[in-house]
Amino acid sequence: MGDALTGILPWAAAALLGGLAAWLARAWGRSRVEAAVHRRELGVAVRRAAGIMAVGRDGILVHAPDGRILDINEAACQVLDKARSELLGTRVGELPASWINEENLPVAPGAVFAAPAAGLPGEQEPFLVGVVPATGAAVRWVQTSTRAVPGAEGGHELVTTLADVTGPRQIRAALARSETQFRLAMENAPIGMVLTDRQWRLVEVNAAFAQMLGVPPEALVGRDLSALSHPADRAAERAHVQQVLAGVGTRFTLDKRYLRADGQTIWAVLDAVLVRSPSGEPDQFVAQVRDATEAKLQSEMLAHRASHDPLTGLGNRAAMQEELSEALGLPDAADRVAVILVDLDEFKEINDRYGHGAGDDVLVHVGGVLRAACGGRGTAFRLGGDEFVVVVRDPQAGRAAFEIATAVHRALANPVRTQQRRFPVRASLGVAVVDDALLATGMSGVLAAGDAALYAAKGAGRSRTEVYSPEMDVPEVSRHGLHHDLTRAIEHGELILHFQPVVDLATQAVVGHEALVRWEHPERGLLLPGSFLDAASETGLAVPLGLEVVRLAVAHLVRTRPAGRWVSVNVAADQLGDGQLVAAIRGAMAQYDLAPGRLMVELTETSLDPSPRVRQDLVDLHAAGVPVLIDAFGTGVPPLPYLRDLPLAGIKLDMSFTAGIPEDPAAARVARGLGAMAAAMDLISVAEGVETSEQATHLKAGGWRYGQGWLFGVARATD
Repeated sequence: MGDALTGILPWAAAALLGGLAAWLARAWGRSRVEAAVHRRELGVAVRRAAGIMAVGRDGILVHAPDGRILDINEAACQVLDKARSELLGTRVGELPASWINEENLPVAPGAVFAAPAAGLPGEQEPFLVGVVPATGAAVRWVQTSTRAVPGAEGGHELVTTLADVTGPRQIRAALARSETQFRLAMENAPIGMVLTDRQWRLVEVNAAFAQMLGVPPEALVGRDLSALSHPADRAAERAHVQQVLAGVGTRFTLDKRYLRADGQTIWAVLDAVLVRSPSGEPDQFVAQVRDATEAKLQSEMLAHRASHDPLTGLGNRAAMQEELSEALGLPDAADRVAVILVDLDEFKEINDRYGHGAGDDVLVHVGGVLRAACGGRGTAFRLGGDEFVVVVRDPQAGRAAFEIATAVHRALANPVRTQQRRFPVRASLGVAVVDDALLATGMSGVLAAGDAALYAAKGAGRSRTEVYSPEMDVPEVSRHGLHHDLTRAIEHGELILHFQPVVDLATQAVVGHEALVRWEHPERGLLLPGSFLDAASETGLAVPLGLEVVRLAVAHLVRTRPAGRWVSVNVAADQLGDGQLVAAIRGAMAQYDLAPGRLMVELTETSLDPSPRVRQDLVDLHAAGVPVLIDAFGTGVPPLPYLRDLPLAGIKLDMSFTAGIPEDPAAARVARGLGAMAAAMDLISVAEGVETSEQATHLKAGGWRYGQGWLFGVARATD
């Protein structure tokens, strides 16, 4: 009602003004009595017209046919950004403003204030025009029209209304821009975007979503969005939609699968928001659908890597423990669960003689043999090195374990073909069938029983299977128990380093130290490397142990930085090849700003492996300023090609040659020859096992620069 009245007011004011002028003319011709009465009525009409002019929201201009402004209200003054006194008497064609249309083209004032056809009473057709005040004020958009009304002295006058629509026009423009921006964003978004009605039917889809599903966009409109999902995910999706429609939250996010048109399953993240109408009723959903297939695959790959051996694809130690723990937790585990421990015979010899590439091929072959032998009755795992475990779950576990073991021996009877060679591979197997007594000892007791059977197999001639019986001696600390203890030792800082000095044979000055690892066992006391290094390698802890040794050595170097001496750490071949240990060394060097040469690596000659993976690690160490020395030089075959082809910085003479000086002429000649070769090749040369001053003198004369041994000091916890 208010809006209707507001729209009528301009025309009422115009009519009233015109009628008032005519009435005044007639009034002067009447009698004085009549005039008095009419003057009173005139006053009322004038005040009424003035009130209409003042309160009207639309601008009103009353102008003569020649364009002179006879009257103007405050609303029109605001549109023109001028005071009323400045505008009265001004011609409409000379108003301090310019006029434009919606295309920003100029509009002549005559068109804005044009009289109806031939100046006759009537109304000009309204049209939209922009008012650009000369004062620089913002453009105001008005709906304008002009109407002819009777004049006060005969003839006619013109009344022009300026209905300000700037606000509504801005709102419409903003809505249009918002709509355009949304459309452009939706159409060009790199992820799927859809609009659905409240029934979850697709109203609009963008190209990215259609491409994700492998269909044209128009083929999706009108379909139920949940019908495009994997059947197993549809119920959960519909439940989330109904929950939001019921007022529980306004949005939901769901990891789910969709079925493409070609039948392929893809993973996606659906994020939907409910839009409500002005009255609060559910109106539509706006949803984003992000393709998460690649991220899902990467996550699954990482999870697989965390629980599987990267070389053979078998489960690793953590996976084995989870499987065995679950099996032993079943109510009927006794006689339905067994373990088979598998250890390859003479695998170390294959590695040492033919390199780790050949050893890896053997391990992959054995992994395949175990997987095939299980035949669904058990699961094979590789724990590290050449150590494998099969967890058997079968109603007749003892029989199944025996049949699996027999199949393993039969398959290994055929030599492994690799590197144009044939390697005979044999294995010793220990079987432990879980009974009530073993079940009470838990997982560690079952594995220890399997270890006892394995030791019995090796002691009886190898390449055979033995089944655990209570009469067998269970080792006090099995490999599995040692793995647990050594893992704890690394985590709780039980490993320490002792440092043996290396001196300059010419000056007798200490120039560096070799770091030797020790284990401060909480129950067994200080353990030397021989009691746990082999077990660390066999149980897959060689790299973690190496990382801890590097950490301790770097900490020592940081503490003793002013002395400027080097520290060398021993690295085994199975700690190289995957880049992990080398990355830790390079990172520590950079983090603590250690000068090149402060940290060295000693690698035994017999464990050198010229494979591309190990070669890359050696190249990376060289680039990081970490010299690599061949330890126990002279005991392996062939040393010279390695010195020529690998980035090695020096050699350490094996103590077996030092011990023969000077009594053994052959040992002395070998020492002199190797010393001369090292000097000629500009290699760092260290002679180990120096116990007498006479040995030191001979070695210095033979070209050796540094010496290490009891003559200069034993390994101590501090230097």
